[in-house]
Order: sequence, then structure tokens, then C-alpha cells
Amino acid sequence: GVDGAPKTLLFSGGAATDVLGIPSGVGLNIVSDELGFQKNISVGIDYAYRKKTKLGNLGIGASFGFYNIAISDKWFVPEGDNWVLDDQFAPKAGSQLAFDVGLGIFLRSNDYYLGASVTHLNQASIVFADQASTFLARHYYLSAGYNITLADPLFEIQPSLLIKSDMVSYQADLAMDLVYKKRYSAGLGYRVNDAVSVLLGFELANGLRIGYAYDIGTSALSRYGDGSHEIYLGYGFDLGKNRNKKYKSVRFL
Repeated sequence: GVDGAPKTLLFSGGAATDVLGIPSGVGLNIVSDELGFQKNISVGIDYAYRKKTKLGNLGIGASFGFYNIAISDKWFVPEGDNWVLDDQFAPKAGSQLAFDVGLGIFLRSNDYYLGASVTHLNQASIVFADQASTFLARHYYLSAGYNITLADPLFEIQPSLLIKSDMVSYQADLAMDLVYKKRYSAGLGYRVNDAVSVLLGFELANGLRIGYAYDIGTSALSRYGDGSHEIYLGYGFDLGKNRNKKYKSVRFL
């Protein structure tokens, strides 16, 4: 409901494979973020070493790619108010590309998962033609989730937690999903001091998954909008003869 509201598009793909005989995972991530006069696009290639342990399947990996920041000199000026744009303070249009590195570790079993990662590890500097500059600050992530099987084994409850921080501020997301037959899920989420979310997910056919989330804002900004929507589409390809075709992720979203 807010003109010029942020927009995010994400494409990711990955596969478990052997690289030179080493159990590995490879992936590709592409993210496009639009916020006001700025548009960020990142492309990363991921590699992870995989190992089975007594606690579950462990993955340790890195991401290498590029991060592009583009700035437009066409600022959005709201209608109906006495807004004045001073060209002396408006940024010059331009874009800059930087090399970007991330690291992560993930442990998953049939009952739980734990993860930790850091993005923008190298904190690349970006300098525009007009000498305006910025840098990619490190961001840290911690995630955890658990599967709780109910008295009726067709149903599971899946609580999860995601904490994000740049060491200046932090954001915490809590969620609780009810899953039926490992294919259909419905739940609620809460982002501390920001939003309440309604979560839905289901598997339409073998490998095809659809998820939807609607965020209802709880901050002061929420009075100016009608919430935000998130749509997820995923497909799993059968790359092995012994692959179990049921979807076993602890989260659909």
C-alpha cells in the first residue's frame, strides 16, 4: 500500500553431489532488492563440504560472487505535500560492482536443524563516480528449528527461530508451523517489534512446492500500508535412484 515500497526477488538452486569424490553441495543464488532510489543485485555461487555425523548431516560451505549497487537520480516525490527536492543532495545516477564472500555451517537431522552464517565477510568498499561511498557491512545469521511429532503421527509441530544482526541492531523471527502428512503446513510467525505473519505451504505434486506468507505490520510504519506478501515456488528434481521423494524440510517457508 506504500508507493515505492521495497521489492525483493530471490532465485536459488542447489544439489547434493560428489566433487572429485568428496561429498559436496553446490548452489546458485540470485537476489534483487529495490528500495527507494537504490537497487541491489547479488549473484553468488555456493559450495559446501558434506559429512554424516552422529548428530546429523553437517555442511560447511562458502559463497563467492558479486554485489552490484545501482542508484537512480529519479527520486520519488510524494503528492499532496509541500515536498521540495534539493539537487545538491540528490545522488548522481550510477552503479558499482564489488566482490562478495560469505561463510556458513548447517547441521540437520530428522528432528532438528541448526545453522550459522555470515554474509559480506570481506566488507567490500563501493565508491561511485561522484566520490560517494559505502561498504557492505557484515551480517550474521543464526537459525534453529525442531520437529515435534504429535500423538497422531500424521501431524507435526515445527517451531523455528531466525536471528539476524549487523552487530549494531538485530532482528528475531519466531515461527510455529503445523504440518500434516509432511506436505501441508499452516502457521504463524512473529518478527520482534515489526510484524506478525500468516504462513501457508503445501506440495502440489512430487517435487513441486508452493508457499505463501502475509506480514501484518506492528511498527509505527504499518499505518501507512496494508502489509506485505511473499510467494515461494520450489521444485525438487529426482537425481538419484534411491532418493526418497517425500519432502522432509522442517520449514516450507
